[in-house]
Amino acid sequence: MVALGAIADDLTGATDLAITLTSAGYRTTVVLGTDAHGEQRTADAVADGADAVVVALKSRTMPVDEAVAVSLDALTWLRQAGCERFYVKYCSTFDSTPTGNIGPVAEAVLEALGEDVTVIAPAFPANRRTVYRGHLFVGDDPLDESPMRHHPLTPMTDSNLLRLLAPQVSRGADDVALVPWPVVSRGADAVRTAIEEARAAGARFVVVDALCDADLATLAAAADGLRLLTGGSALAQGLDGPRDTGQEAITLPGGPRVVLAGSASQATQGQVRHALAAGGGRQIRAADLREDFEAVVSASVEQALAGGAAPFVVYATAAPEDVTDAADAPVIEEALAEIAERLVAAGVRSLLVAGGETSGAVMRRLGVGSLALGPEVDPGVAWTRGHRDGEDIHLMLKSGNFGAEDLFVRAWEGA
Repeated sequence: MVALGAIADDLTGATDLAITLTSAGYRTTVVLGTDAHGEQRTADAVADGADAVVVALKSRTMPVDEAVAVSLDALTWLRQAGCERFYVKYCSTFDSTPTGNIGPVAEAVLEALGEDVTVIAPAFPANRRTVYRGHLFVGDDPLDESPMRHHPLTPMTDSNLLRLLAPQVSRGADDVALVPWPVVSRGADAVRTAIEEARAAGARFVVVDALCDADLATLAAAADGLRLLTGGSALAQGLDGPRDTGQEAITLPGGPRVVLAGSASQATQGQVRHALAAGGGRQIRAADLREDFEAVVSASVEQALAGGAAPFVVYATAAPEDVTDAADAPVIEEALAEIAERLVAAGVRSLLVAGGETSGAVMRRLGVGSLALGPEVDPGVAWTRGHRDGEDIHLMLKSGNFGAEDLFVRAWEGA
């Protein structure tokens, strides 16, 4: 029997949540879920003894109907695995469009479970994502004044979570309510009462303010009777797992240290620049790949294998001006996945991958179906261990927005 089943809208989001769950005392497995082509998970991908299973989808930027369909498929599979409580995980910057996919997926899962209320909790204070009076902040800036405003796939032009969510759910503004911070500050009983009052008034989606981890712990306690939670990963730190910790020790093998960075986020660009200053790297461009894919991939692999003690970075962007067209993303992902495949075939057994879409492409290409979680390196970032043809493969799958500037250099310290 698995205590908790989670559905994440991308792979790095899934590992982020799994890291938090392991720290909260859940032995957690990340399983690569169905994608737009209907690839199926297998039941034996769930590790024996798992207390929580996180299904990693690629649904964040899918058409809404497809995102709902694969999420409901994941829910069915989790219920068959014995899960009774569930978690829909999305990014702490609420990456979405005016039509979804966060609202439609949360609504579909809520209705499939026969439940009538859940919480909306994207806050991640350790990474400076907070919610106040229903507005999502990134550091000191409202979401719509942060770098996320110009995200190429999910530009965020409003910081008000209630306004963002209302057009995404079937009952509109009447379906969304707020528990403001003054209520949260009064403790779990006050929040629990506020959620019940919102439910009685007809709202099914309750946005809850959170300025610090203690606020999320309050919310987790208040929501202990809810069968479905939704939010970023930080809400999970307030859950009470069955163990002291679910983490396993991970020892990295020797060999080349390679970073594959497909993310165009500002944080990843800073990490790329820092790593380039410390070691070597190669930029891959969509135009060059379309002209001669094989030449670019082969040269990247050759240079990465020749790298020394410092990490070698194969990257798409290192500065805002490098970001050209969202339509370039698929060929970049394909190239980085092919590079990963060739590096592993050459004996590389640890890879750091930046970007949710890139991470999913790499994991699928390598044929790694599930991951066990190691200790956290930065908030939301950890090494994981998977298997390929009977051998261990160590992967750090990093959300584009996560990690300190020196992460690409520091990730292998102590290995």
